[in-house]
Formats: sequence, structure tokens, C-alpha cells
Amino acid sequence: MKICVVTDRRKQLSVRLPPCDVVLFGFGTLGLVDYESELSGKTEKFETAAKLSHAAHCGVLCGCITDSRGLMRKSVAVASNGKLLGISDMLNVLDGEEYKSGANVGVYTIGGYKVGLCIDNDLYFPDCVKACAMCGCNLLVVHAEDVTDGIPPLLIRAYAYLYGMPVVLCAGSTAYFADISGVIASSNQDVAVFETSPKNCYRKVTSRVRGLFTDSTADF
Repeated sequence: MKICVVTDRRKQLSVRLPPCDVVLFGFGTLGLVDYESELSGKTEKFETAAKLSHAAHCGVLCGCITDSRGLMRKSVAVASNGKLLGISDMLNVLDGEEYKSGANVGVYTIGGYKVGLCIDNDLYFPDCVKACAMCGCNLLVVHAEDVTDGIPPLLIRAYAYLYGMPVVLCAGSTAYFADISGVIASSNQDVAVFETSPKNCYRKVTSRVRGLFTDSTADF
């Protein structure tokens, strides 16, 4: 599986892409997307992303800020085979932020792979990542506006190792990739390519829980 990340240095969808299965564009590419303008045909940002997915024969995931009649959300638009598969929103809004929270965890099937989405603040909430892992995702994609400290790279490395799925992070002008062994790589090139072979590796985990017995005398 080849994953391409186009950083915010290249703020256009008309970039020449290498062969890949999935390509990520940062928040600066689509910028602000107004749903009303998209529906009326005044703008065609989502359609442009869908057309690129057809021309490049890969899944396209674009970070953006969506405006729904004044309600602003951090979102990711997902397209594949020339079609817009959906738009997922950031679930967790922190104190002082002017965004609205979304609903539902974004999981999409792209080119035979299950891809889960984690948008900006959601990276700090393990339940979002665990939900994607339990849905059988082969890859976790994280879109963030920027990385200001070493915490996001640390988190994607831990999540990849703990949940057994590679994680790619598109953040401003930098791209990060962590595989399930805990190895992490980064790139500040305009276009970065990472390659991985998703594996469904499971191990048996047992535990003992107090209670849940109809016979109160049961002892183990």
C-alpha cells in the first residue's frame, strides 16, 4: 500500500502525483468550503477532489474547514473512483475553539482497504483511534492543521504499535508515518510517499473480572 502526502506548501490539487493508493492533502488545499456555495454550483471544490481521484486512480483525502450556514467544522473530504464518498468532521472541540463538533467515526473503503479518519483534536482521544481499529481499519489517517510540539508524532507511534494499524499524519508542512512495529518516519518534502503492507495480526488476551456470575460461590 502506497500513501502519498501533499503538504500545505503545495496548496493546489493540480499536483503531479506518483502512483499511490491514497493521497492526503493538508487543510490549506481546499481551505474554507461553504456547503451552500457547493450545492448551488458557485464553487466546485469537492467535485475537483473527486475528479482527481478518478484521474490519479487513488483515494483522495482533503482536510478543510466547512461552513454550514455559519457553523464551522474541521473536516476531511474523502473521494475515490471519481466519487465523493463522504465528509467527516472533527468529533472533539476544546474549550475556547469556535468550531462545532461532528458525529460518527469516519471509516471508508478505498481501493479494497479500510481507512479510518482522525481529525486534529481527535488524535488526543484514544477512543476514536480504538473505534477505527475495532472496525478493522488497515490504515489510520490523521489530518492536523499543524504540529507545534512532539506530542502528535509520539501519539501516532504509540497508536500504531498498540492497535496494530499503520498511522499517517498530515500536519501543515510536515508528514509523519508510523508502522505497527513502532518505527516512525517524517518528511518535509512537498510530496512524500510512504509504503506499508497492512497485516491483520491478532493475539489472544485473557483477563479475570470480578462478578458476572449467577452463582455467587464461584471461585477461580
